Amino acid sequence: MPGPRVSADGSGNATLQARKTGERVCSQKTNICSRSYFMFVLVFFHMYIINGIAQLYVNYNNGEEDPDTASHQETPSSDHQPLDSQDPESKPDIVRDIFLPRIDGVKVGHVQKLSLVPDEVHEMRTLSLKPLLFEIPGFLTDDECRVVMQLAQLKGLVESQLMVQEDQEELVEELDLSPEDIFNLLDINQDGQLQLNEILTHSRVREGIWLTPESLREIYAGLHADKDDNGLLSLEEFRQLSSDAFQRFLLQRGVKSSQLVRNSRHTWLYQGRGAHLVLQNIKQRVISLTQLPDTLVDLSEPLQVVRYQQGGHYHAHHDSGPVYPETACTHTRRAANASTPFETSCRYITVLFYLNSVEGGGETAFPVADNSTYEEVSLIQNDVDLLDTRRNCDRSNLRVKPTRGTAVFWYNYLSDGKGWVGKQDQYSLHGGCVVTRGTKWVANKWINIDPDYQRQVRYQQLVSQTSEEEEEKDGLLSSHDIHDTHQDL
Repeated sequence: MPGPRVSADGSGNATLQARKTGERVCSQKTNICSRSYFMFVLVFFHMYIINGIAQLYVNYNNGEEDPDTASHQETPSSDHQPLDSQDPESKPDIVRDIFLPRIDGVKVGHVQKLSLVPDEVHEMRTLSLKPLLFEIPGFLTDDECRVVMQLAQLKGLVESQLMVQEDQEELVEELDLSPEDIFNLLDINQDGQLQLNEILTHSRVREGIWLTPESLREIYAGLHADKDDNGLLSLEEFRQLSSDAFQRFLLQRGVKSSQLVRNSRHTWLYQGRGAHLVLQNIKQRVISLTQLPDTLVDLSEPLQVVRYQQGGHYHAHHDSGPVYPETACTHTRRAANASTPFETSCRYITVLFYLNSVEGGGETAFPVADNSTYEEVSLIQNDVDLLDTRRNCDRSNLRVKPTRGTAVFWYNYLSDGKGWVGKQDQYSLHGGCVVTRGTKWVANKWINIDPDYQRQVRYQQLVSQTSEEEEEKDGLLSSHDIHDTHQDL
């Protein structure tokens, strides 16, 4: 899936002042720290440090409670409040007429019988509870897999690229942060030095290039940044770097496909009215599988088809970003009451289809599936980067082997306990292991739902109104055509 674009929160001064004075505000995992790391790892996927400082700054200055990632049940919880009910004093209770059913995983290995097509029974097995992840063998027939691949080739595949966030330099200037401010925000453990993993946690890539501990050391050496060659940056060393020093260094180097965040080609296939019957059937099967209302699936993204050649990979990422009051979902942005400077892809569910069996490699890896805890900074330890699917896929807690016709699907968000979308499930981190032999074909069906219930409803109303107006317009045009035809006769 392409990564999300941006996400942000409001800001204040108290936390920044604590950071400036060296107070150790992030010695343990808190929601503030978690969100700051996440913004950079997932949301500013393609930005380097200075471009993301604004995001880190505002995230450190919001005092929400830590999300409860230990439960995936439907029971109400104060830790799983939707956006539209975070401030009960300022917002009345919302009367909802749309509720999202959520499949119970029961336990790892649990098998459920499904009726997705007439006269057929599919088995769905629970692969993990964090994230809530299922596998359905034989979801697609061999012929359906072949048709989808052929349609993708006819449509034409393009290089997969990450969306680049714009206007971040202006935002950084508005915040007017000094090098000391930036240094303190990056210094996770507040020891007065920047470790490699602190920098990598906040900024994985630049211009689509995947940063590794080794490549970061090369940059240090090339820029003569690490004067004492100890792998750490002191405040004094950090001060001597210009804001775009790392960027310029990277752009001067040649880039191999193996150094990219994602090495693949993809296209999008429309599944609506008039689409190929196979594509429409797949969509209907997804509706049956997820038990979601037809409208939500119809208004989601088209089917994405991706091809990974030998050597292809996709480093670990999230399909969606956290959504906070200052963040809009890409698909409902026009339904927002006020302008929001940041947006992310709100993909409630990912359904991944394997269109062929891969000769070697190509597994879908979930590095932290069913971990007891989640710590972003712990993903990179002693030069072992769990996000690196080219080198460390074998260290992932769960790997799914690509088998033709098999589908896997998972929830990228928790439930809010009231039948709607809750907080992001951080355990849904996943990536595509490097293909060592042959070619890998997959398709992704993302179901987009805004955690802000009111915004999702407004969006659906806007779409419905637009559709009705277009139908009326088409009807008028048809009437005029008929009238003109009679005139000609």
